[in-house]
Amino acid sequence: MRLETAEQSGTRQIRGETQRRCALTRAHRSKADLIRFVLGPDGDVVPDLKERLPGRGVWLTASHDTVAEAAKRKAFGRVLKMDAKAPESLPQQVDALLNDAALGALAMANKAGKVVFGNAKIEEALRGGRVIALVHAADAAEDGCRKLDGKARAATEGHGLPVMRAFNADELGLASGRTNVIHAALIQGGAAQKFLVAASRVERYRKGISAFADRHGSDTD
Repeated sequence: MRLETAEQSGTRQIRGETQRRCALTRAHRSKADLIRFVLGPDGDVVPDLKERLPGRGVWLTASHDTVAEAAKRKAFGRVLKMDAKAPESLPQQVDALLNDAALGALAMANKAGKVVFGNAKIEEALRGGRVIALVHAADAAEDGCRKLDGKARAATEGHGLPVMRAFNADELGLASGRTNVIHAALIQGGAAQKFLVAASRVERYRKGISAFADRHGSDTD
């Protein structure tokens, strides 16, 4: 399989959206479904999640398996035509960065008053039509999740709401400054939307683009 940088020849416009080509799979995807990597001064491969670092970039599908395969195959060096050190731990490094970015966004949404906690307050927000997504701890009991999901379907006339389960109770608690955070709801607003985007990116990375799309009912290229 030939590898190439999307920055060189893999950019295209689809309905006004800039898409780039994954250097490993060669599939065109929106930038939201890709991660850019550059070489640091010492030749180490560095994830550039904010797409601001200087230098030629290598774009990969934002999934654990794709990053792992690229590191295993020494794809970065071949694409950039220079020595590139991509450790086996690179997929885990990317996961940690995405995770931290999402939890930081949750903290900001909480400070902005766009997150509510506790079943009673969540149900009240659902009845008021203000909720854009539910957050369940990864280690939450399934029965409690099903009950709130059912409340969400009822409040949205059967459509339901996006559900995030990427973070455990301890992580949610640290980000929100609370203890024993099992369930939360995101309230309409820019800060909540930013967390939803960041959390969705974590889930896509861990589950794979196709698996995430199947679960959430969206299409991917």
